[in-house]
Amino acid sequence: MLTTRVVTGAPNWIDLGTPDLDGAVAFYTGLFGWEYLAGSPETGGYGMFTLDGKTAGGAMTVTEEQAKPSWSVYFQSPDADATAKAVEQAGGSVPFAPMDVLDFGRMAGFKDRAGAFFGIWEPKENPGLGVVGVPGSLCWAELYTPDVPAAAAFYDSVFGWETAQTPFPGGGGSYTVIRTRGGGEDASFGGLVPLNAVAAQAVAGPHWLPYFEVDDCDAAVADVERLGGKLTLEPMEMEGVGKFANAADPDGAEFALIKSAQTPEG
Repeated sequence: MLTTRVVTGAPNWIDLGTPDLDGAVAFYTGLFGWEYLAGSPETGGYGMFTLDGKTAGGAMTVTEEQAKPSWSVYFQSPDADATAKAVEQAGGSVPFAPMDVLDFGRMAGFKDRAGAFFGIWEPKENPGLGVVGVPGSLCWAELYTPDVPAAAAFYDSVFGWETAQTPFPGGGGSYTVIRTRGGGEDASFGGLVPLNAVAAQAVAGPHWLPYFEVDDCDAAVADVERLGGKLTLEPMEMEGVGKFANAADPDGAEFALIKSAQTPEG
């Protein structure tokens, strides 16, 4: 489960790239009860979403010519430069080389072998997310990939992740859970999903999808639509997991909502 006691290889940051920052702020503050702290000129206008005064993620303006609207998931690295080398050695690419973000830390952006974008954050003054696992915050992350075993091998070589198979309730296959090395089941933070498992996700190609915890999945879905977003996967309930749905904001950035069967402590 995700906590703010982040270890190497665990998610420690998320951010939104959007062509309409003002519109995105209105949507997400209305959906999750976040507040938005506008970025300063020295950070290029990169701002922060907060929940009850704790950082829930970042946001920046990205034109559609630069990249499609999307959420990005970042993982903790003790050495951004060493991680960049590990990505290249594992067959990935480095479209966004490690760089200092003032005295806050170092960040970089990569693509895995299948082309899914992900980032790393090497904390300095800014440790990363200040709240996870509670309503209105990140609680899980899934990678949609065309080759689950190949993806598992890639991220193991970069971060040392472990995987475990969890049978679906009632049979019908299993789900590949990912977790940081040596932490056991409690270190699970996400999953690897075959790209063709969900038609709407397959259209987007290989990518990471963040999950946000909510108090009530049906109510959150209604809020998504009321605020101008849309559903990409109707609400589903799974025994022992909870009720979840996939959605997109008004500009098309995709994310998932879940009312977990057991809400972890952030």
